[in-house]
Amino acid sequence: MSLVASPLRPLSYLKQAVRQCRNEREQCRRYATAAAVQYPSLQTRYPPPSPGFRPSQAIKQNRSEEGMKRIPVVPPPRSTAKACPDPIATLTQSQIAVLDPSGARTRLFSPANPDRLQPGDILLVRLRTGDPVSGVVLAIRRRHQPIDWAVLLRNQLTRVGVEMWFKIYSPNVEGMEIVQRKERRARRAKLYYMRKPRHDVGSVEGLVRQYMRQRMGGPMASRDAKGRDGNSGSKKNNKRGRN
Repeated sequence: MSLVASPLRPLSYLKQAVRQCRNEREQCRRYATAAAVQYPSLQTRYPPPSPGFRPSQAIKQNRSEEGMKRIPVVPPPRSTAKACPDPIATLTQSQIAVLDPSGARTRLFSPANPDRLQPGDILLVRLRTGDPVSGVVLAIRRRHQPIDWAVLLRNQLTRVGVEMWFKIYSPNVEGMEIVQRKERRARRAKLYYMRKPRHDVGSVEGLVRQYMRQRMGGPMASRDAKGRDGNSGSKKNNKRGRN
């Protein structure tokens, strides 16, 4: 046999809730009356709210009354995302402007420049703290930001292959010059196969010396690629004539 719940039980809960609300309201009224009797200055200093008072507009209503100071509102800070959308690129450009004020190295390695440096060319790197270094460009490393780019040079010292990485925008690098361009372009971006003896170019010191003589001009520019003077042939002819 099923038991049917009595409808009187929910009504008793509702009566208990109404009774509790009535008791709390009576206690609030008693506390307000006692505070007004004990502290009469509160009624004049803090007047009761105006009719139609809403807590969401409490500040607006209280500030409009006379004798009240307006609360200063501090504006929100300026958004850094709007002022500088890409801070890394901005910092990189500022550093490049300091390290390369003329923009020569930027144009030398720019992918948009048709006369840019390419693998296989002979590059001369002038350093601030030592002798210049030259070699064949094996690879150009372009990573992340342009300030992180580098170039790999290969040369021979006392018939021993030597390779060195140089940062393009390094403070130790004073300048870079192309000594000779490769006549036939390689179909690779990295010429690591030149490390093998079969494809090794060897020392490029002779080409660098000839390039320096042509730049200096004067009597030293008359020397040919072998490093002899232009008047050396006349001396040989004189010797032959004497004999």
